[in-house]
Amino acid sequence: MTTTAADSAPASGAVPPETAPAPTDENIWLEDIYGEEQLAWVREQNARTEDLLEDADYARLEGEILEVLDSTDKIAMVSKHGEWYYNFWKDRENPKGLWRRTSWESYCSDAPEWDVLLDVDALAAADGVEWVFHGANLLRPEPGQPYRRAMVALSPDGGDANRYREFDVETRAFVDPAAEGFDLPTAKGNVSWLDADTLLVASTAEDLPRTASSYARTAVRLHRGQALADAPRIFEIPEDHMMAIVAHDSTPGFERTFAVDWIDFFNRRTSVLQDGDWVPVDVPTDVNTGVHREWLLFRPQRDWTVDGTTYAAGSLIAADFRAYLAGERELTVLFAPDAHTSLQSWSWTRNFLLLNLLKDVSSEIRVLDPADSWRSSLLDACPPLHDVNAFAVDDEDEAEGGAGADGGAGDDFWLVATGFTTPSTLTRGTLTRGPLTHGTADGGTAAGEASGGTAAAGVVSSHAEVKASPSFFNEAEYEVQQHFAVSADGTKVPYFQVAARGLVLDGQNPTQLSGYGGFEVSRTPAYSGTIGRAWLERRTAPVPGDGLPEGHSRGGVYVVANIRGGGEYGPSWHRAALQENRHRAYEDFAAVARDLISRGVTSRERLGCVGGSNGGLLVGNMLTRYPELFGAVSCGVPLLDMRRYTKLSAGHSWIAEYGDPDLPEHWEFMKTFSPYHQLKDGVEYPETFIWTATSDDRVGPVQARKMAARMLAMGIPNVWFHEALEGGHAGASDNRQAAALQGRSQHFLWKALAEGTA
Repeated sequence: MTTTAADSAPASGAVPPETAPAPTDENIWLEDIYGEEQLAWVREQNARTEDLLEDADYARLEGEILEVLDSTDKIAMVSKHGEWYYNFWKDRENPKGLWRRTSWESYCSDAPEWDVLLDVDALAAADGVEWVFHGANLLRPEPGQPYRRAMVALSPDGGDANRYREFDVETRAFVDPAAEGFDLPTAKGNVSWLDADTLLVASTAEDLPRTASSYARTAVRLHRGQALADAPRIFEIPEDHMMAIVAHDSTPGFERTFAVDWIDFFNRRTSVLQDGDWVPVDVPTDVNTGVHREWLLFRPQRDWTVDGTTYAAGSLIAADFRAYLAGERELTVLFAPDAHTSLQSWSWTRNFLLLNLLKDVSSEIRVLDPADSWRSSLLDACPPLHDVNAFAVDDEDEAEGGAGADGGAGDDFWLVATGFTTPSTLTRGTLTRGPLTHGTADGGTAAGEASGGTAAAGVVSSHAEVKASPSFFNEAEYEVQQHFAVSADGTKVPYFQVAARGLVLDGQNPTQLSGYGGFEVSRTPAYSGTIGRAWLERRTAPVPGDGLPEGHSRGGVYVVANIRGGGEYGPSWHRAALQENRHRAYEDFAAVARDLISRGVTSRERLGCVGGSNGGLLVGNMLTRYPELFGAVSCGVPLLDMRRYTKLSAGHSWIAEYGDPDLPEHWEFMKTFSPYHQLKDGVEYPETFIWTATSDDRVGPVQARKMAARMLAMGIPNVWFHEALEGGHAGASDNRQAAALQGRSQHFLWKALAEGTA
């Protein structure tokens, strides 16, 4: 089954829908991203902002942040393929990074011996291109053979468009296109190995069709030595859908090829190739699916009714893959959410299913055994107010044993734990079926549950810490608290507060409030050496007569708000702030701000907010809707012009989240949360820093430029703008750029809130 654009075309003679009027936009000229006049304006603003921020304190701060980012003691996270453990690493000597691998024994040592496969700095120097490594897709070898070939993704500027090149890990070299090595031009899309001589490619390169969201609209089957333009098209989607994706599952005995028509961020149609035809997985478009061997999993975004049974939004449900495609509807509920608990992700080992849950934004992990009627067991590994995630090491490793060089890794799992004042740790464990115990001689713990000490069947986990991140600040001096603010409609909104022990609640503490509130993204506890050094440990000058002991100075308070629009409580928490209900996310954030003020943590003059991307839209709305609550706003890579966002970069793909501004009924509610259109004369706005990147091809720099230009033209004081000339949507493509970006934002907030000099 091939979907075509004609499927969504309007009937002949149909009257096009009315388009909402476009407001006057005096800054539309800034939408030419690489125009000479426009970049001259950018450089002028950059120089003005750098003159303000880049003083001696900034230089020291940037150096401290860079020391964190470049630390050679941080955990080198790895992925296992065959006998090797692969890692991508950046530090001071290798700012663009090294793709490398090592053995398990070496990895466990204090000083692993790394086999460098690709030096991206050397490649960039040789090619004269500022390459940014975006990952590698390894080809499954024939049984008994080592992994050898990979498709390496390289971005020329840190954006979402990648060049894919075939790489030989044994020779440590790219395969020459003259020898029929795969080399795909830079474009947005994805690549999957079908076999050693064939790729499945969704791409916008070489004039292949793209969607209105700027992503690939078609997929092709590309044979070795064949030009991309000559490859037969195997899948196509309508132009107004978000993107086409193709992928091949090469699991032995369960080989399958899938295509996904990603309609928008929350709706998709998945099909499997059977006898030359695309057979759809028959579910509503807002039911997410996943496949593992014989199992098909479902996670509905809204309540889903099947044969008279309703499955709650956010549930996880299982069925036999072949039976479901054949029409059977025997479904098993593996997880059902409640008012406090949501499913964040899942991961399969060879024989077990790991569920990563949040219970009031603290982690809980459960292990399910499909061979024991999906019995659920608790993995005792999650301290309160921490984020802990479990995922498989290598679910396709068939060897017997586990957690070692000689044993198989099929039921091994990684456990990554972190907290605001707890440096991250990496643990490796093995799951086995066995009698339940309350602790084992080798330090293992039982994942099952029992009462009275009686042995019972269950899943047993034996695990041990492998790596630990270093400490970058004095964590013992700080405490983490969770509070709940009450939003305008009575909803309780959780937030985390990180502050010095014995915090004086007199409203004078410089406080940084961070949030996101979109796309079902959860903000969970996480250790940050940057926040520790640049905010928590930074100190104000002692102020005589402020009620504190003589010589006392204050550090910063860091707060993370878990507002609606995010995923902390599952799909319903997200859907509560979609489109016409977007204001709920902003009301939630404002409620947290008011709670911090009413509790005496801070005051309007000492409270700042920070957010990036959708979080930039969030804090842009704090600027325009709640200026009385904040003393400073740091707004990064933001959406701000909600009338034209669908026409800029990848904005069209977010209509499901925000709405379609071309529809009059949508623009009527969207204009209320479009900061660019909500600026008013005579308002006392917070001090504002807007930052972005020229090479951001996701949101793009345009909306940030126009917002700053309008505010400056209105004569609003203390408005600052900075645009990195490379770095993509992250705003930085290497550690030095990241340190500069984070340093500017942190220094701006501190000067505005603690010193009052920004």
